Amino acid sequence: MSSGVLAIVPAHNEEPRIVAVVKALVAQGLPVVVVDDGSTDDTEAAARAAGARVLSLTPNRGKGAALKAAFRCALDETAPAGPGGSGPPIWEAFLTLDGDGQHDPSEAPRVIRAWESTGADLVVGARDYKGMPPVRRFTNSVSRLLFSWAVGERVPDNQSGYRLRTRRLAEATLASPEEGFAFEVEEIAICVGRGYDLAWVPIKTVYGTEVSDIKPWSHFLGFMRVTWRARRRVRQERLNVLGNV
Repeated sequence: MSSGVLAIVPAHNEEPRIVAVVKALVAQGLPVVVVDDGSTDDTEAAARAAGARVLSLTPNRGKGAALKAAFRCALDETAPAGPGGSGPPIWEAFLTLDGDGQHDPSEAPRVIRAWESTGADLVVGARDYKGMPPVRRFTNSVSRLLFSWAVGERVPDNQSGYRLRTRRLAEATLASPEEGFAFEVEEIAICVGRGYDLAWVPIKTVYGTEVSDIKPWSHFLGFMRVTWRARRRVRQERLNVLGNV
């Protein structure tokens, strides 16, 4: 396991599930930060007891805000200073997965190996849509086709939260105004627009009996708005790159 990878787990009211996620990651030798995004249960205490550091946000800010908060803190962490001053950055890349148990932590090594072998700035776990509830499968299938058109590149899964990004991409995303689920969609647009490499790893997704907070049709309509913004983002990033040449 690469020593320069930090696992970040955003969580909101995931006390019953966060322990298993954290323990599985820690058992693989991964340092873990759980972002407790305004939980009203004991997610924070459960995560700490399982072996994670915890970054607490109050009130609930959304997944994108939670990830950006974790990136900002982690990007500032450096090794102990030597005689010449501050030490080098600790983290080369950030692995993220959801705290609700739908992402299998045992697949983390495959995602990390894909990054190590390809050098891609963004490695995304592409979900198996066959196991997804029918309405969500349909809306996700349509949305990924539209998103692929919007960014001009085939995107097998635009909304998967199981991914790894390099520190330079993490830094680039900090200026994103997106605070919710759209942040991860825009991250792909930023990556494509800057000409960074993308890689994909097939992953399993576990759909349990818990009731999802996602309302598929309203989620889909919201995603349509996000798709148009992503198309503009790709264009803007390309213009920025050309302007810096």
